[in-house]
Amino acid sequence: MTGAIRIAIIDDHPLFREGVTRSLTEIGGFEVVGEGATAQDAERIVSTVRPDILLLDISMPGGGLAAVASILADHPAQKIVMLTVSEANADVTRALNAGVHGYVLKGVGSRGLAEILHTVAAGESYLSPTLSARLLSDLQSLQPTDGIADRLRQLTERQTEILRLVAEGLSNKEVALRLELQEKTVKHHMTGVLSKLNVRNRTEAALMMRELRDRDRNHP
Repeated sequence: MTGAIRIAIIDDHPLFREGVTRSLTEIGGFEVVGEGATAQDAERIVSTVRPDILLLDISMPGGGLAAVASILADHPAQKIVMLTVSEANADVTRALNAGVHGYVLKGVGSRGLAEILHTVAAGESYLSPTLSARLLSDLQSLQPTDGIADRLRQLTERQTEILRLVAEGLSNKEVALRLELQEKTVKHHMTGVLSKLNVRNRTEAALMMRELRDRDRNHP
């Protein structure tokens, strides 16, 4: 992406919004084009300003996760990064399943946040490492005798290809465009993936693929 990354910040704590705005402005390469405190503010700003990335808290009037669903229904290409204190697995899973591109904890430093925003702007997804590790640990504890690699080998070549793209953060629509398939075909394959892997949602399936990929990179 060329030029400044256009950011909108939605958080019901004005001092926090001011701090993020000041930090990103000082680092450079960002333009804050909107601020708000409620889910309704988030929906209005996306509709009128169309930021490159929407930074959104979970806990706010109207609910951050409700805002995600509403915004992506009308603007499926909108990149959303949750910036929150919530480490609850349920919140993380719901956010990722809803289609957000990033989930970041508020303890992140300003330069770390800037790097994450550049990553998301480039089309990749981001999940705080501690949360990713916890989700994967919980997933493995559900079926400790089932190896990840063994379960992934059950997938067809096409299912594996689709899951790799999902693990990179692509939506079903984006996967369909990349592979020149119908979106309903991608959804059909993902249903088969979830069944074969015996997982509850695409987030868990993507985590399994990421774990295997990272393990292969570390042990060539």
